[in-house]
This record gives sequence, structure tokens and C-alpha cells, in this order.
Amino acid sequence: MYVGKFVYPDYFVTIMAKKKIVALLSGGLDSTLAVKTMQKQGFEVSAVAIKTPFCDFDCGRGCGFEIRERADDLGVDLKTVYLGDEYIEMLKHPKYGFGSGMNPCIDCRAMMFEAGKKHMEEIGAEFIISGEVLGQRPMSQFAPALKKIEKLSDLEGKIVRPLSAALLPATDPEKNGLIKRKDLGMIRGRSRKEQIQMAKEFGIEDPPNAGGGCLLTDPAFSLRAKDLFKHIETPTTNDIDLLKIGRHFRLDKNSKLIVGRNKDENEMIKVLALPNDILLEDKENVGPTVLLRGDDTGKHVEFSASVTLRYSDAPKNETGVVTVHKNEDGREISIKPAEETSYIKLRI
Repeated sequence: MYVGKFVYPDYFVTIMAKKKIVALLSGGLDSTLAVKTMQKQGFEVSAVAIKTPFCDFDCGRGCGFEIRERADDLGVDLKTVYLGDEYIEMLKHPKYGFGSGMNPCIDCRAMMFEAGKKHMEEIGAEFIISGEVLGQRPMSQFAPALKKIEKLSDLEGKIVRPLSAALLPATDPEKNGLIKRKDLGMIRGRSRKEQIQMAKEFGIEDPPNAGGGCLLTDPAFSLRAKDLFKHIETPTTNDIDLLKIGRHFRLDKNSKLIVGRNKDENEMIKVLALPNDILLEDKENVGPTVLLRGDDTGKHVEFSASVTLRYSDAPKNETGVVTVHKNEDGREISIKPAEETSYIKLRI
């Protein structure tokens, strides 16, 4: 600890400045406990929250809000870092490959630690901590994977995982005497019992669940993502956001159809529509907003209109009217609903 002395006529006042560290904060219980553990040992913690285009935002008021709320509860500063285009570029060829879905967990964690490292250098912090638990996740939280992450992020010896650190090789802070092994945890595996007990000891009421969530681990979403990367060399964040909603149909190598499943998704489709996209809706009945995207969508308009009717409340054997909008142009198509056999094989 840095010691500063202020001289007064008859005595000294000594102020101990806390050592700074950086925490990757997901908002979940593990990262919360990691912060608490290091605060108990006298460290000043600055938190970094990492977002990617594939974060699962379906968590009530939103992950961003919940992480901010957690940081406030912990009394730590919070910096949010968004990994956008660079994350998508990494996803094309991750060095350590994918998990069971399209999840590049090792490369992903390394990118997060790289962001944490930048913040560490900016504020003059000593090292980085995370809530990772040895053996908790199949791809990224076993000893060899943890080592790969450290090497890939150029943080060898600088990452402390307080919940499991007593089971792992000594880090630089331990070797340098900043932390002691007796103060580090020995949690291993997927059970949450020890974390729940720690939460009680720290007085954490209503402990949060696992923090964050990656859509790339979801089998259905992974299929959509694989299809997207197969047909588009470098997808945009707009392309990624569309993957999160609707039913998806691959019409040909250049064209896709996205069918809204409810009112909220219909509104999102309208928001995400780009100038050259085509939007279709049943003129006379409640139904989906449908987006047609691609390089040569004109040849798919009638088919898309028939699918639009098929998913609306229109009578299935009668001709209906579908509105078609592209940019400022609009027209109407009279057509019968599609037969299920004509489109179900195209669904991703």
C-alpha cells in the first residue's frame, strides 16, 4: 500500500492508499462475490462490463441496467465496453474454435480480458479479477482453457480468479505478496452451494443468478448464426439483431425472409428494416410484419406475400391482400396463403 504523510506541528497523519484492481463484472453472483472478496482484503475495485452483439438482453429491465444496479450496490465505478465489429470479425475464425453451438468461449473471454487490461493500464491498477469458477463451464473454465485465455489476452500471471484461485497456480500478485493464498477460494464445479453460503456471509440479500448470457450457446440461435456467416462474409450488427427475433427462412444464397411472431417483434422488424428491405403485411387481418432482405428480392415478393398471409389470421383458402413497401414505394398484392409444404423446408 502507498503511504502518504502529512506533517502537522506536533504529529504525523498517515493515509494508506488502497491498491487498485479491475474486475470483469457480469452482474451475476460469481463476479459479485469476486468483487466482495477483494474489497474485504482492502482493494479498490473498478469494474468493467463487456457487451457483445450476442448478449442475451431478455432479462427484465435489461442486462445493462442490472449490471449498473449491481455496481452501485457494490460501490464500484463501472465502465461499459461494447465489442461490436471486432467481435464479429473474431467470430469468423476464432483461434480456439467453437463449443457445442457457435460459441467461441476461449477467444471471447480473451477479448473481454483485453478490454479489462486497457482499463487496468488507464487507471494504474495492479491486476484483473473475474468470477470464473474452475470446472463450471465446459469450454472456458478448465485449467488449460484458463491458461490459454491468459496467454491470448497477454495477461499471463495478471488474472486472479478469487473463487477458485487457491486451486490454481500462483499469480504475480500472490508471488509479490499483494494477496495471500489463505484468503482465496477453493470452489470447483457447477454446484452453487458454496456461492450461496458466501452470499449469506457477505449479507447479500436475494443473490443474483448467473450473470449475462450468450445467445451463441443456444442451439436454435446458433443455427441462424451459422447460416448468416455462411452466406454473408462480414455480417453487420443489424444482421445480428435480426437473428434475435422472428422466424427465419433462407430463400436462396442471397435472400432471407423474417416473419414476426408477435406485436413486439413486428415493431422491432420495422425498426431494423434497412432502405432496400421489403416489408410485407396483411392489409385486412391481424398478422406478422415480414421482412424480405437480399440482393435480388424482387423474384421472391409474391412467395413472401403468400407466407405473410399464411401466418396471419386470414382464411387459409381465400385470396387476401398484402401490402408491400420498399423505401417510399408501396403496392398491394392479391394472393392466396402459401401451403405449409412450400416454406417449412426453408425455415432455419
